[in-house]
Amino acid sequence: MRLLTEKPPHAVSVYTTEQSAMTSCAVRAVPLPRESELAGLFNGAHLADAFAITLSAGAPLDIDLLARAFLGDPSPWFRALLACRDALVTPFGVKTSARLRSELRARSAPHIDFFPIISREGHELVIGEDDRHLDFRTSVLLRGAAVDGKHEVVATTVVRCHNSFGHLYLFLIAPFHRLVVRSNLARAAAKGWRHT
Repeated sequence: MRLLTEKPPHAVSVYTTEQSAMTSCAVRAVPLPRESELAGLFNGAHLADAFAITLSAGAPLDIDLLARAFLGDPSPWFRALLACRDALVTPFGVKTSARLRSELRARSAPHIDFFPIISREGHELVIGEDDRHLDFRTSVLLRGAAVDGKHEVVATTVVRCHNSFGHLYLFLIAPFHRLVVRSNLARAAAKGWRHT
């Protein structure tokens, strides 16, 4: 996520062992998509960002498959980072990922990993959570790209803070958020958008 006063991050190319050395997945910062269900939340947001990646030929065009590949199959380093985050926030009453997962399963609520699915409309799936410190939404949007008529996946995140702790938390995680979103998009593309 970026502060609304920051400049958007530059595009990043990520090479993986699952790709040939001649192929890259270019994840790039893009303007906040006005066609997103989240557009009404952009004004007044404390943080908002959007990153996109163009789908290769043969990639699925099913929003559920794309969202699960992006959100449901994190890299091992992200899992380690999440474990650190959970340990740090527990004393402050912030829900851990394990607690969120458990609550979602107990309610049989639709979710991807520990993220509750808020809505699914056409080519967009939105996850999010509200708590006393902040509210966040992340949209996974499939749209036709202007370049070569190919489709792209756009991951948009919007956050609104309610108090000082929410602002502090957001300040601390924002750099990691950008890294995670870019990495997850590139990882999902490199795996052909298959959720394992």
